[in-house]
Amino acid sequence: MIALIHHAIAKQAIARPGQPAFRCRGESLTYAQLFTRSNQLAHALRELGLKPMERVGVLMGKQIEMPIATYGILAAGCCYVPIDPNATQSRIEFILQDCGITTVIASEAKRKLVEKIVTSGSTPLRRAIGLLAGDAGNLRTLPWSEVERFPSSLPSCETVEDDLAYIMYTSGSTGAPKGLMHTHRSGLAYARYSADLYNVGPDDVLGNHAPLHFDISTFEFLTGPFVGATSVLIPEEDTMFPAGLPGLIERERLTFWYSVPLALVHLLTRGDLLDVNLTSLRWVLFGGEPFPPKYLHALMQLLPKARFCNVYGPSEVNQCTYYHVPPDFSDTSGAVPLGSAWPGARLLLVNERDHSVEPGEPGELLVSSATCMQGYWARPDLNEKAFYLEEPWPGFRRRYYRTGDIARVDSQGLLHFLGRKDRQIKIRGYRLELDEVEAAFAAQPSIEEAAAIAALGEDGEKQIRVFVLPRSAAAFEPAEALLKARTRLPSYALPDRLEVVAVFPRTATGKIDRAKLSQPHEYVRPV
Repeated sequence: MIALIHHAIAKQAIARPGQPAFRCRGESLTYAQLFTRSNQLAHALRELGLKPMERVGVLMGKQIEMPIATYGILAAGCCYVPIDPNATQSRIEFILQDCGITTVIASEAKRKLVEKIVTSGSTPLRRAIGLLAGDAGNLRTLPWSEVERFPSSLPSCETVEDDLAYIMYTSGSTGAPKGLMHTHRSGLAYARYSADLYNVGPDDVLGNHAPLHFDISTFEFLTGPFVGATSVLIPEEDTMFPAGLPGLIERERLTFWYSVPLALVHLLTRGDLLDVNLTSLRWVLFGGEPFPPKYLHALMQLLPKARFCNVYGPSEVNQCTYYHVPPDFSDTSGAVPLGSAWPGARLLLVNERDHSVEPGEPGELLVSSATCMQGYWARPDLNEKAFYLEEPWPGFRRRYYRTGDIARVDSQGLLHFLGRKDRQIKIRGYRLELDEVEAAFAAQPSIEEAAAIAALGEDGEKQIRVFVLPRSAAAFEPAEALLKARTRLPSYALPDRLEVVAVFPRTATGKIDRAKLSQPHEYVRPV
């Protein structure tokens, strides 16, 4: 029985030792090799003095050592924290400080950044595994060649199912990211349910398009090893230039593709799908944001043998609904439904008083599932607001996560997404608080006020528009404002349009009327 996430590797190393577990950039890692090398890393972490459930950062792009890092950290009884390798230094430092991370598994490409962070003294970071030998000041490095000298046996571990396995950071409404704590229990529940729902098996080849710090990646990193499948890590350069992705799918004989809809739209519009053989694809999974139906219909026409599924679920619950798109799907006018409850998930739609709404009426979606996170790291204030406790009968309580999404159920029992309860949006596959974007501009000395909204561009894609009221319109430099915002925000949170206002429209209570900002007005001039 697989009780802990890393036990899957031990099981597959015995059942199918020569089966490729991961492939990346022409390199392959079998389950036997992954078992050996992750155990060596686990022993190295123990030797360095890391304690059970201590957080260890993973700071690297797509490379074959990435699964070694995640499973080695778990085998040591620790908790891995994936960090966006392209994030700003200030954001990385916040995560390191917030999570108390003393050790990271990093790529050599991040050496200068790691050294700079350690030299600044703003975080507890002191050790980096994966960097070539050569300590710099207070930084201790341990190259992979040294890690391979440690024992290859699975170290003894007192970890239990409810211990932390990984923490993923997402956008925070106050401008600071927040960490989502997932346990071995929630991670394994996701792996088990997703494997059953999509019938994933050892013969499948999963395409890992999403970066490790994005929750969609758990499908390849958790579900794949759970069943003994092969996961192909798609390098960042291939995701940035989608014209080559069809050829990669053909060469690797991918049977599963899971990404945000935008990646599929690019695959459709920029990749020549007619010149490649993609019949290996069994499933095309998409989620993270709405998929424009016209593009979905066109893609389904080009991939008639693949099954398509709309996957929904905040990072806090991994996944909670699914909609198997029917083969004859042709509705290009409405939105694709969220569908039905995931196996093991219980859904509630409630009004502002937490009372269940009538069928067909809109309500906030609450989710109870074994895949749900334990809570937010070091944020008891958020945890108190995030959950709803239902007591269906005396002495028994069921915990629900408040998604903040507004939805309704149609006459066929299918769930439909209607919008956000708050100011949180999903864009380019990432979840984002618009308040975080506003804070990055409002904090600048040259800006008196700032407002951020989500709007649809001319191509129908969701965009971020930021409006600013400068302290001095004559002296305001838009390029400088964007440059400063770039030091605080990840790339996906940068605005598509920055506009200057002479005066903000106001509500009766004096607040900025963001609804009016979504429409053209004479007091707005594009920058």
